[in-house]
Amino acid sequence: MNIDESYMKEALREAVKALDAGEVPIGCVIVHNDRIIARAFNRTEQLNDFTAHAEMQAFTSASDYLNNKYLNECTLYVTLEPCAMCSGASYWTQLGRIVFGAFDLKRGISSVSSQILHPKTKVLGGVLEKECGSLISSFFQNKRKGGKHSGSEE
Repeated sequence: MNIDESYMKEALREAVKALDAGEVPIGCVIVHNDRIIARAFNRTEQLNDFTAHAEMQAFTSASDYLNNKYLNECTLYVTLEPCAMCSGASYWTQLGRIVFGAFDLKRGISSVSSQILHPKTKVLGGVLEKECGSLISSFFQNKRKGGKHSGSEE
């Protein structure tokens, strides 16, 4: 397993926490100097806040940890391709790198424009894509059937 897959597995652990909390199962970690400095998962339902995406919370946590609003030496590992809101926020943090799992063909960076990212931000998609995508897909399939999905069933 390469380093990107290793950190994506950590992001997946966060996504399972979101699932267990009844949230859309998206999780992320931010890495600086080969160390995880922030962990987060979606909390939009819990906080009743549509901006409480995993990435937004992780940006705040990482900036606080580094005592710096710029994350240009950091990598965000997130289980789903960031949306326009999170991509825009990553621009302002000057995030060094984004590594995501599953593609979001409706609202992800690639469906909007990569110009929403900081020009120096590097992007790699599709890391553990199957694992990340199946967690999200099963959540929505179960939701459409009216069921309650628990990560402990995985």
